[in-house]
Amino acid sequence: MAKTRTNDLGRDKVGPLLFRLALPAIFAQVVNALYNIVDRIYIGHLGTDGDLALTALGICFPIITFISALAALAGQGGAPQAAIAMGEGDDKKANAILGNSFTLLVIFSVAATVLLQIFKEPLLLAFGATEATIGYALEYLTVYLCGSVFVLITLGLNTYISAQGFSTVSMATVLLGAAINIVLDPVFIFLFDMGVRGAALATVLAQMVSAVWVFRFLTSRRSRLRIRRDCLRLNKKLVAPIMALGVSPFIMQATESLISVSFNASLRDYGGDAAVGAMTICSSVLMVMWLPTQGLAQGAQPIISFNYGAGKLDRVKQTIRLLLISCGAYILTFWVVVELFPGLMVSIFNNDPQLTALTAWALRIYVAGMCVFWVQMACQQAFIALGQAKISLFLALLRKVILLLPRFFDDKVFAVFLAEPIADVAAAVTCGVLFLLRIPKILKAREEALKAKSE
Repeated sequence: MAKTRTNDLGRDKVGPLLFRLALPAIFAQVVNALYNIVDRIYIGHLGTDGDLALTALGICFPIITFISALAALAGQGGAPQAAIAMGEGDDKKANAILGNSFTLLVIFSVAATVLLQIFKEPLLLAFGATEATIGYALEYLTVYLCGSVFVLITLGLNTYISAQGFSTVSMATVLLGAAINIVLDPVFIFLFDMGVRGAALATVLAQMVSAVWVFRFLTSRRSRLRIRRDCLRLNKKLVAPIMALGVSPFIMQATESLISVSFNASLRDYGGDAAVGAMTICSSVLMVMWLPTQGLAQGAQPIISFNYGAGKLDRVKQTIRLLLISCGAYILTFWVVVELFPGLMVSIFNNDPQLTALTAWALRIYVAGMCVFWVQMACQQAFIALGQAKISLFLALLRKVILLLPRFFDDKVFAVFLAEPIADVAAAVTCGVLFLLRIPKILKAREEALKAKSE
């Protein structure tokens, strides 16, 4: 390991190590969420047209999410495998995986920029843009797409920093971008009178600085994984596993916003604006529940992957067990509070009596399945960390299909809110069963392979 490493993935005590890696990840996600909220607050105060501009930004969201999902396809598809290779002591392979991921990210960014610039208007109209909002949406997206390469490099390569245990450096990537965005937003939006184009430009410049930060770290001596010219040429033996493992987080991210658009459209048709507002608040509460568990999963992934590659399977089991316990303890505590006091949670976001009553009713339904869904969260992350592409893909697809089933109910508003808990419970049970059946076999096979290799 590099001498400047503060976290030894193979020797430090698992408990303290997990939380040292997870806490910066949690903090970074909270900051990222907050600066997105601040971004919307600025845009929402664009004079008399602030509401239209804010709506336009929401219409752009599925496309922005798709671009982020492309980063997951290469980054989250390659980083666990690079960590496994490092655990095996094969730094040459780990660097080759990083190099191929970097090339994929550049290819994805060029393709996405060109195609989305060509088809952006029909896409935005399909996502709900109107004559009043299409202009704002096009202004924002045109500028944002020019910085797609920076977004993909920042998000995709930052996973390789986390995979080495550099949690504070990974956190700094997010903090740097967030700080620059928050400072530049009012300058471009109000001082230079650029409106939504100014908001998009601030985001692009922030991501550009973050991309330079990530690239410089991954070409420095401090990093064990380094971007090298001789590793940039695509190798199908490396690309195929990267894409296979990355398709699961890609599907989860790329389709989530599309499903939200679909659900919001149904709620608007059957329940009006109040139902859409209720869903917005429910989604916000769910995000608060998710952020710490996602941070815990990010902290656990490099420990699981590295020690799996190193053959330290007891540490793998210990990390997975601690991940399950931590996610379960947090989610169950939060779930009890939400189910007992839904009105209290809703009041944080809104004080309208009618909307509060509707949302309190909807929130109890919407988060009902979270009491078990933490199982799916922790177990699926373990499968990804162990490089199990097929199982991860199956679990990602399963939940998206289940989310659509309640749409056949007669009470459409109730059906939309019911979709989440049904998907949560079904996915958790399925994932839990697969976990109990497959993980022991995966670890045993790894143990036998290492034993055969040493003989």
